[in-house]
Amino acid sequence: MSSEPRSIRKKTGNFLEDFKPGQIFRHKGGKTITEGLFTTFTDFSMATNPLCKNLRYARSYGYTGLVCPPGLVMLVAFSQTVEDISENARANLEYIDMRFGAPVYVGDTLEVETKVLGVRPSSSRPNLGIVHVQSTARKAVDSSDEAVVMTWQRKVQVYKDDESIDVKAFEVEPDEISCALWLPPYSPDVKYAAMAHLSSPDSYFEDLEPGTLIEHSRGRTVTDEHIHLTGILDNTSQVHCNQFMIGLNPDRYVGGELIVFGGIPFVLSLGISGPDVSDNALGDVLYSTGRHTAPLQAGDTVFAATEVIAKHDHPEREDLGLVETRLLGHKFVPEPDATHTDAPAGYKKVRIFELDRTLALKRKTHYA
Repeated sequence: MSSEPRSIRKKTGNFLEDFKPGQIFRHKGGKTITEGLFTTFTDFSMATNPLCKNLRYARSYGYTGLVCPPGLVMLVAFSQTVEDISENARANLEYIDMRFGAPVYVGDTLEVETKVLGVRPSSSRPNLGIVHVQSTARKAVDSSDEAVVMTWQRKVQVYKDDESIDVKAFEVEPDEISCALWLPPYSPDVKYAAMAHLSSPDSYFEDLEPGTLIEHSRGRTVTDEHIHLTGILDNTSQVHCNQFMIGLNPDRYVGGELIVFGGIPFVLSLGISGPDVSDNALGDVLYSTGRHTAPLQAGDTVFAATEVIAKHDHPEREDLGLVETRLLGHKFVPEPDATHTDAPAGYKKVRIFELDRTLALKRKTHYA
C-alpha cells in the first residue's frame, strides 16, 4: 500500500459512447414540490393563470390545491434527467411528444426514469453525436395514488469522452406511456361566471382565431440569477454554471459564456404568453415538438409571440375546446446601423425558442 495519498479524478454524467439500446435510467434524487419552489418559479416565469395563483379559484374548479403550471412540472422533471443524459451535452436539440397527465400540487414528489431510444454519431464532428431518449415523470411512486404527470422525448447533442471510440448508431421503439391530461368535471352548480373577473376576459376558446399572430406585450430580462434558479432545480449541467470550465476552452462552448438553462426561456415564453393565450386554460394537453434555435445568455431579454394554428371541439367535453398554437420566443441583438421591419433601429430579432402547443381552453358559454 502506497504511503502517498490516493487521488481520484471523478467523471460525472454519461458520454456518447456510454449509451446503450433500451437502457433504463432511474434518476437519482427525485424532488418534492415545496411552497418555496412553487412560488419562486411560478412568479419568476410570470405565470398568470388563477389556478396557480388563487386557492379559492383552484378549489372551486375541483382541484385540491394550487396547480403547478406545466412549465414548472417540466422544469422539475427535466432537471432530474440531466446528470445521466445531458451533463456532457453541447446542446438540447428538440422536445417531442411532451404530454401532461395528473395535476401536480405543493407537497407532491416527482420521480423520473428515462429509456434510451437511439444514438447517431455526427458525420462531420467526430467528437459529437445525438442521443434520443424518452422520459416519464410520476408522483406518489409505489403508493395507491401513483400517477404519471408527464412524459416526453428529447434529442440532445452529446460529446464523446474518447474521440477514438467508434460509436455505432442504433434506434429502438419508444414505450407506450398512458398519459392523458386530468381535467376536473364541469359542474353546473358552481358559479364559474362569478369568478370570471379573475382571468383575462379575451383568452377563452371563442377568442382565439386560427391565422392570428399575437405579439405579447411583456418581456423579461435574464441576469446571472439564472445560475441560482438552475441550481435550486438540481440541474447539474456545467454549461449553465461553470464559467471557469468554459473559459478554459471557449471555442467548445457557444460564445465562451454561460448558457442559460433552456427550461428558463421555455417557461418565460409560456408565462409571457399567458394573459393572451392560457389564462383560461384548464391545462396544456400536448407539446408535439419544440426546439431552442439560439442560445440565451445573461443580459438578454425574452419576448414571445403566439400563432393560433387550429381549433377543435374537445372530444369529451362540451364546456372545453382544444386550440393548437405555435409559441415563439425571441430576443433582440444589437446590430449597429441595421434596419429591420421586425426590430427597433440598430437591432435584429433572433428566434430563440419554438413550441407547438395544444391547450384545453374553457368556453365563454360555460364559464363567463
